[in-house]
Formats: sequence, structure tokens, C-alpha cells
Amino acid sequence: MEHITLFADILLPLPIPGTFTYCVPFQFNSAVSVGQRVTVQFGRKKLYTGLVVKVHENHPGKGIPKYIQEILDKEPIVNDLQFRFWNWIAEYYMSYLGEVMNAALPSSLKLMSESKILLSDSFVPDRQNLNETEFRITEALLRKKKITIDETAEIAGFKKVLPVIKTLIEKHLVVMEEELKDSYRPKKEKFVSLHENLLVEEKLQETMDTLGKRAHKQLEIVMSFIEISGFPLEQSKIVKRSELLQRSKASIAALNALIEKGIFVQQDKIVSRFGQNQSTATAGSIVLSKNQKEALTSIKEQMEKVNIVLLHGVTSSGKTELYIKLIQETLQSGRQVLYLLPEIALTSQIIGRLRKYFGDEVGIYHSRYNPNERAEVWYNLLGKQQNEEQPPYKIVLGPRSAMFLPFDNLGLVIIDEEHDSSYKQFDPAPRYNARDAAIYLARLHNAKVLLGSATPSVESYFNAKQKKYGIVKLNERYGGIEMPEIIVVNMKNERRRRLLKSHFSSVLLQHIAKALENEQQVILFQNRRGFSPRIECEQCNWVPQCKNCDVTLTYHKKSELLKCHYCGFSISVPPVCAECGSPNLKMLGFGTEKVEEELSIMLPQAKIDRMDLDSTRSKNAFLRIFSDFENRKTDILTGTQMVAKGLDFDNVQIVGILSADNMLSFPDFRAHERSFQMMEQVSGRAGRKNKRGTVIIQTWNHRHPIIKEVVMHDFEEMFNTQLAERRRYLYPPYYRLLIIKLKHARYEILNQAAAVLAKEMRSNFGKMVYGPEYPVVSRIRNKYIKQIMLKIARNNQLTAQKTLIKNTLDKFKTLTKYKSVRISIDVDPQ
Repeated sequence: MEHITLFADILLPLPIPGTFTYCVPFQFNSAVSVGQRVTVQFGRKKLYTGLVVKVHENHPGKGIPKYIQEILDKEPIVNDLQFRFWNWIAEYYMSYLGEVMNAALPSSLKLMSESKILLSDSFVPDRQNLNETEFRITEALLRKKKITIDETAEIAGFKKVLPVIKTLIEKHLVVMEEELKDSYRPKKEKFVSLHENLLVEEKLQETMDTLGKRAHKQLEIVMSFIEISGFPLEQSKIVKRSELLQRSKASIAALNALIEKGIFVQQDKIVSRFGQNQSTATAGSIVLSKNQKEALTSIKEQMEKVNIVLLHGVTSSGKTELYIKLIQETLQSGRQVLYLLPEIALTSQIIGRLRKYFGDEVGIYHSRYNPNERAEVWYNLLGKQQNEEQPPYKIVLGPRSAMFLPFDNLGLVIIDEEHDSSYKQFDPAPRYNARDAAIYLARLHNAKVLLGSATPSVESYFNAKQKKYGIVKLNERYGGIEMPEIIVVNMKNERRRRLLKSHFSSVLLQHIAKALENEQQVILFQNRRGFSPRIECEQCNWVPQCKNCDVTLTYHKKSELLKCHYCGFSISVPPVCAECGSPNLKMLGFGTEKVEEELSIMLPQAKIDRMDLDSTRSKNAFLRIFSDFENRKTDILTGTQMVAKGLDFDNVQIVGILSADNMLSFPDFRAHERSFQMMEQVSGRAGRKNKRGTVIIQTWNHRHPIIKEVVMHDFEEMFNTQLAERRRYLYPPYYRLLIIKLKHARYEILNQAAAVLAKEMRSNFGKMVYGPEYPVVSRIRNKYIKQIMLKIARNNQLTAQKTLIKNTLDKFKTLTKYKSVRISIDVDPQ
């Protein structure tokens, strides 16, 4: 056999440019292929899991390349379309390919370099020169060759063992070693089957007769097995051990006795972590209204001409039913479907509707799943499903991370609530917009894209108006239900007439009381979590601030702490003012926690629940809250923007927006667009079935144009107004935005660096450079922040402009004085 030396370009999950060339050991020549994971050494000691991007025979030209240490996969786990997708994200969003890899792969597939300690070659047991902790660690190493840092901490009896290990290394008693830790394990369960000798009915009867004489519990287990598996008896029929024990109500000891007697055979079998879900209806059973039929026909016709269609349907117009019809047709053509949602919260409700029609063909993928569950979905789509229970997923539902899965034949991408800012990844890099990235992913697969929203983004609606996208409208609610009545409450009048009760107007409280009397439900929206946004001294106006960030601390009553929502810093509530010593501290503003508490005092008979980031941290919290509200165990649901997004509840009569002004006054060019979208979306939760709902908007500025547009449900007016402003002030969709963010622990260095970089940028881009300026929050995690904004005309060559930006930044990074300044780029910021 000819001895060919192969080299492989390896992508590492690190924020560094390019790939790295490694030599392929000769014994791996026939095994190595693009898309596999390999173990490589990077640097002097660290081991990393890398991906093979290219295999070739070209020597890198300088130095001696290191060898690949191990190939971790028999077959590729990343396909060519994924690599092309990753490359586009890295180029468009100006990030490193390694950062995209890090974001795309589930953590179970990124093996971690785990530090272990072992005895050095020069180790000599010497009890006198070791303290008690050091002695216990060396004794453990004499018994076991290597131990991890966690195991060392357990032996020592305390967590901070690194100083002890450092001392042992300095004494030349132990050395450190890096090993890769593979965290993914398929889930296994124990199954039992009848021994092949008992498949003959006479033999089985004889055995049962014997058991019946003196082992009645064991006989019950055998009879339960036959009940579950049924006739005819076959060796292939196996029963889950846990199910058999539950049915027979027997002990595991009784079952083990039957295994020892050779009556049963026990085996481990790989099973799905997600259980089984059978469909109970077909998509053909869905009855569409006349408007829905026309919309569905129009979508199909337009998809013949363009690849992207915007479905602009008012809230409760029945968009999901159209999605299901299109999904069915896509599956019938043998292709896959990606269904993106902006929030994990929405998957809990939508998944039930999809599984009703498509059963086990629907998979879910999101960050609330544990690493092994996410890896199982990944392997399923690769066609490497290791259990017979779960067929390959044809439909995947999830938030933005779901688009990184290894699809090989996408036919349809549905982006529901396409306007939502949650599709944008903020930190860490890559700072992509999943809506835009998914459109490019669909292009790679030659798939169709359906964007759905009751309140489309200005950019998407503009593209539809420019004929870049197709557009279909659903202007009526399903079943002819009227759009909700919207009542605007002038809070100034309420206060002047002394009708306010805390933060609740008399109008809102009257409508809530009437709804509860009629056994109807209420949703209250307040886009701020916690109990109170800030505490202030009445004497000197001192406000507790985060020590790491330039923000006030928010009071959380449940934990009795003041917390920073940026870095997590928290302190106990101070009894007196830190400045003047006054005990007169008052709480200003209100969050969802305060709304929940005050309502429970005003309406003690009502069952109240809350949905925000604090109340939904556990894996199944969303499902519990939804289930209780859907089953009418909860009367009033209060929450942040989570309650505004696409939820469908039959019995909601009243929706209250407690403070419309917070959103309207936010310093951002999208503030008015987002305020309209948020209020229109949350309004859409009212009166979705049978009866027209009512929405109450509490505001201190009832003449604001956005409030009037929400009252009239006038999306077109909002769109035209915003478009005129953006044309005038050079904002999207007419211009692209790019923000360069600089961070440093010392503001003097930051100011100097930002000024130098801005000057360099202006020499290349002129008046299109704005800043540097401090953002709204100018310090986070003890790093001061400054921003430089670029506005790039749509007709300019974006790739050429980005190349110029990159070259300018590379030149700036060579300045030794500013090497400690961290720079990040946000393309198309939200």
C-alpha cells in the first residue's frame, strides 16, 4: 500500500481567524473525512475537539505540523451545507468561524479539555513532609492513577483545591495532564424478554404451573409480561422492565429471581429521551375559513414565483392552521421543515398542536433541554438514531439555535413572529439575526420561506412592498370574531380624581372584577420583572447602584435582594441610606412581582400566576404555567413580553397594559415600531374565541400617535410614519447599520482608543461615521463601553465596505497602547 501523507485543516471552537493544519497519522488515512470531530493539541498542553474542514496532501510549508491524536466519529457529524452556512454567518456578521462552530454545536459534541493530576516520576512517599490534605491526595493517586480536579476537591473536603495542587506541583510530587471528556451518553433502559426455550406454549405452561405452586409473585410477573406483549409469543417481543414491574406490582428481587432461573433474559436498550407521541388527527381534518383558503392558495401561487412570502395576518386569524397545511404538503414531497419561534415559551404550546397532526415526526430543540437531549436531536437528524422508538424528525421546532441542526433536505422554513427582536443574538459572537440567517439557510437548500406576523417588521414589510418578498394578508379573525375593543386610560385624570389604587386604574380594576365574576380570564402585561426597579432615599435621593455596572439595582421581594439584571450582582436591602443614614427609603416603579402581590391583596379570591424570566428558569416551568392557565386553574396571568407572543387561550376576556410609556420613551429609533408591535400583540390575546375581548392601555400620554394607531389597529399608518422618519435620518431599511463596540476597565484608555479608531474610520467613511458615544448603560461587568456607529447605504457594495472596516480594525489592533481594548462588531444591530 502506497504511503501517502495526508494533512487536515481543522476548525477549532475559538475566536481566532482561519483553520489550522495538522498531519493525519497513516493509520487514520482511510478513516478521516470532512465533518468529523478529531482531538488535537493546540498550544503547549491544551486539547481541543476540532472539525475536519478539508483533507489534502499539501504540506503547510513552515514548521512541522502536529498530529491528529484521535478521530472521534466514524461518520461526519457536520455536512457540507452546514459548513457553507457557517461561513456565510462568519463573513456577514464579521465574526470568526470558530465562534460560529461554538454557537452551532451542542455542548455534548464539544469535548472539554479536563485537567487531571497524576503522580510525577520523581514521587517518593514521605508522610513527614506532607500535610493531611496533601497526604490524602497522594494516597488517592497511589490507588488510582489519575484523578480530576473535582475528585481532588472531594478528597480534600473543600472546593478551592488549586492552591494545594500548585504546592504539590512545586514540590515535584504531581503533574497536570489534559484529557478530553466526552459528556454525551445515549440513554439506556433495561428490557426483558422470554427465554427462547419458553416460546413453545407447552414449555411455558409447564413453567407457569411450577411457579404457581410456590412462587405466586413470580407467576404474576410472567402473566403480566404475556398481557403486555400478547400472543403469539416471539423472541423479538421485549418489555420495559419498569413497565413490567409497575403492571405486576412486584419487587425487582422477584424479577431477578426469574432471570436467574433462565425464564427471562434481561438486556440494555438505547431509548429516546423524549418518549413517544402519536398523532391523533390529520392535517386534512382542519377546516379552513374562506379567507384562510384564499390565503393558502395565494401563498402557494406566490411561492411559485418567489422563495420568500410574508404572511401578514391579524392576531387570531388562523396563521398556525395555514402553517400546518403547508407542513403537510412539504412532508408529502419528502422534505424537512424548520419551524422557528422567538421564545422557548411558545414551543410549549405550539408543540402540542403540531404533534396532534404529525406525532413523532416533530422534534424540539432549545437551550432548556440538557446537553444529552440536544445531542440526541442532532444525531436523529444525522440519521444516526440509535433506538427504534423514535423515527427521524421531519419537522423541528425551536428558537434561533434550531437553525444550526444538520438538515440535509429542507423544503420549508417557517419563521413565526418574524418581527421579534429575540431572533437577534447579542452576546457572545456571532451576533446574528436568525430571521435573516434562516432565509440564507433556505436558499442553500433551495427551500421556501414563510414569514408570519400580525405586526411585521418595517424591514420585512418594506421588502414585500418592493416586490422582493411575496405578501399575503389575513385581515379578519377566524370565526368572524371582532378585533378587541381598546380603551385608553389617561392616568393623569385617574390620579387627579384620586381613583388610582397603587398602579391600577379604576377602569382596569372594574373590568377585571367583571371578568372574574363571569369566570373569564385576564392577562396583565408589564415589561419589567422584579418587584421595584429602584429604591430611593427620600432625604438625599441616594439610589443603590451595582458595583460592576452603571445601573440601579432592582428589588426582588421573593429573595429579599437588590439585583443587577446585567451581571447578577446582588445585595441585601439596606435598612438605612448609605449616604445620609436616613431610614426613609421608598420604592419607585413596579415590576411583575409587585403586580402579582398587590393584585392578590386587592382580589384575594383570584388565582394569580406570573410569567417572567424569574418564574420560568426551570425546564418545565413554561409548561406548568400554560397548562394551569389553559385549564382555568389560573384566573389572572401577569408577565413580561413572554405573555405577548403568539399564545392562544380561549377564555381570555381582558388584557391590561399597565404602563405603555416605558416602551414609547426608550431611546432607540425602533422604539415606536416595537411599542406598536408589543401592544398590538398583547392586545391580540383577548377575545380569541366566541366573544370580543377588551384591552385597557394605561398611559400618561394618551395623545401619543402610536397609542392612536394601536387603538385603530392601523399598521399601515405606523409603517408609513416610521418609513418617512427613517428615510430622513438614514436608518434601515434605507441604510445598513454597523456598531463597533469598544470595552476597557479604564475609561481614560477607552476614550483615547475610541477617539483614535473613530478618526481612522472617518478617514475611510467620512460623514457616515457617528460617535464615539457612551451607550445607555455605559459600564457592564467593570468594563466601560463606547460605540461607533456606521451607516452604509443599501446600494453600496457591503462586502467591500466590510473588508475596509476589517482592515481598519486590524491596523488599529497593531497599536501596542490599545492592545488591551476589547472590540466587538454588531452587524444589523437590533
